[in-house]
Amino acid sequence: MTLLPLPLLRRLFDEAVAAADPMRSLAAHLPPRPRGRCVVVGAGKASARMAEAVEAEWGPCEGLVITRYGYGRPCDGVEIVEAAHPVPDEAGRAATGRMLRLLEGLGEDDTVLALISGGASSLLVQPAGAMTLADKRAVNEGLLASGAPIGHMNLIRKHLSSVKGGQLAAAAYPARMRALMISDVPGDDPAMIGSGPTVGEPGTAAQARELVARYGIALPASARAVLDGESGVIPPGDPRLSRVENVVFAAPSQSLDAAAGVARDAGIRVETLGDDLEGEAREVARAHAALARETQARLAPGAAPVLLMSGGELTVTRRGDGVGGPNAEYALALALHLEGAAGIHAVACDTDGVDGAAEVAGATVAPDTLARARAAGVDPAEALARNDAHGFFAAIGDQVITGPTLTNVNDFRAILIAPA
Repeated sequence: MTLLPLPLLRRLFDEAVAAADPMRSLAAHLPPRPRGRCVVVGAGKASARMAEAVEAEWGPCEGLVITRYGYGRPCDGVEIVEAAHPVPDEAGRAATGRMLRLLEGLGEDDTVLALISGGASSLLVQPAGAMTLADKRAVNEGLLASGAPIGHMNLIRKHLSSVKGGQLAAAAYPARMRALMISDVPGDDPAMIGSGPTVGEPGTAAQARELVARYGIALPASARAVLDGESGVIPPGDPRLSRVENVVFAAPSQSLDAAAGVARDAGIRVETLGDDLEGEAREVARAHAALARETQARLAPGAAPVLLMSGGELTVTRRGDGVGGPNAEYALALALHLEGAAGIHAVACDTDGVDGAAEVAGATVAPDTLARARAAGVDPAEALARNDAHGFFAAIGDQVITGPTLTNVNDFRAILIAPA
């Protein structure tokens, strides 16, 4: 290796992010600009960057997209609205209403280009039934604290919304719709990206109620009434989805491949554990620490280093009052289970630059992580118990802070293992 371990790991993360930048990846999937009226809509952390990429190819366009505060981009025609994520606000609700009105009255000769990325679940806000924005916020807070995997959270969100689960596409019918998506979900299922506003949903309200009970999620009375009533979610095969084409053009696997290429060029042997890992962050970290130790034990002196890479989306069941996120909690638990093992370094970051409850992408781990923390008076086990992983890594200066990355293909984890 020509780079030191931690700078190399940061370079790999940066390459993974760059591979999913819409300015680099979207144009190849954009058709020629249609004749006639074309409306651009969208939502997500990458949606403004996607709109910027569209206008770089097509020129100024009519439309509106909603992105997270701080993630806006300059566009000549498409209106960019910034709103709150992960807990929705009035800006998101009002913009969603305007977006739906923009789609009213479109005809068969019209075209809609929908730009969907992770974060759209919170940014597309049109509560169903008698739910208020405050009710919607309460639901989101309950979901984020539940420890439920993203697929289960999204099923509940769909049945409490008037825009998710195919309902955005239904609002545009009979116009043609091409939806370009950046995947931030395990398996790259279009129905799960941003809660599938352009994709039919087979899951029922009864299944959503079962998940609410399974995870002990407290719902406002208005939300329970929606789940007990008739759902507006659009099932697969509905005629209103017949003119929709959904295209996933950037995904975690592509970002992992890009990072792996950089690692191999540096003489490192790469093993990919999968781009769709799920589970409790601290438990996955325990398994990965054991695998890293086993891998190191097999390496002969002088052998090439090994890189264990993985993607997907881990979860955290909130037990304490600290500031944390899945990547930082994974990194802290990994450090605890590695117990200062020499020659093992790691990085765990969210590719959108925001990990859980902090404007921080994630953290790095080195053999001296625990020793430096204890010397600074920070107890790593206590920090993990309080879900205060971001506080822990801030205290020792090992956070990875990127600012808005303008894309989102979820978690990036890499463990670099040198011979003992």
